[in-house]
Amino acid sequence: MLSLTDHRAARLAALTAPDGWLNLVARIELSPGRHDVGNAQEVQLPSGPDLLGTLDLTATGASFARPGEAPQPFHPVPDAFPQLRVDPFLLEIHTVDGVPALRVRDLTQQPTIDLRYFPGAPDWVIRARWESLAPQSAEVTMKDGSTAPVTVTHRATFQHQGKTITLTPTHMKSGKPMFVFRDATAGETYPACRFLFGEDPSETEITLDFNRAISPPCAFTDFAICPLPPPGNILPFRIEAGELAP
Repeated sequence: MLSLTDHRAARLAALTAPDGWLNLVARIELSPGRHDVGNAQEVQLPSGPDLLGTLDLTATGASFARPGEAPQPFHPVPDAFPQLRVDPFLLEIHTVDGVPALRVRDLTQQPTIDLRYFPGAPDWVIRARWESLAPQSAEVTMKDGSTAPVTVTHRATFQHQGKTITLTPTHMKSGKPMFVFRDATAGETYPACRFLFGEDPSETEITLDFNRAISPPCAFTDFAICPLPPPGNILPFRIEAGELAP
């Protein structure tokens, strides 16, 4: 596991990277078919040339062709959506609730941000019980009001002020269970939720280091659509650890 200092440095680098969350400039819902894309086209971008090129979207994938050039396929990306670099943009086919959209990152931007944190809190590094469950289908509500199907396979439990607290991970990212939660610091932290990735799981235990809790992508851009916490992950007490609202 990275040290907390290295974790925060990696977090900042990911946010400000070309495929990070700070340079998104558009999200445009699409129907299957062929679409002209550009600053003066049916799929209108906020900047760039009048005609950037032509997007072909089918049920099996997408491709993009600049004027006079051969189509290039969008490439799969681990833990993300298919992407293609078409300078000065990074294009992404972002599908939510079965509806595809073109999400656009402006590569000419060089965004910066100062992340703020609660002071380090060793008491919020918890070795929790890690319980395997029979796979259960569930739905999570997204910030835009849509829902998304998930499969629940585990839960984590720990003691806080004499009570048993249960958190359920609803997603996996880079092989780590992701907990979407909200606590009584909401407002100081991003109001909708925070994300926490479980570390070092064994068959019976997992580390929940709330000093590594982060704001979701929708804290940084209106062009992200984030999951909200399931009811059991809404906590009535304060967790003064991790990332504050940007």
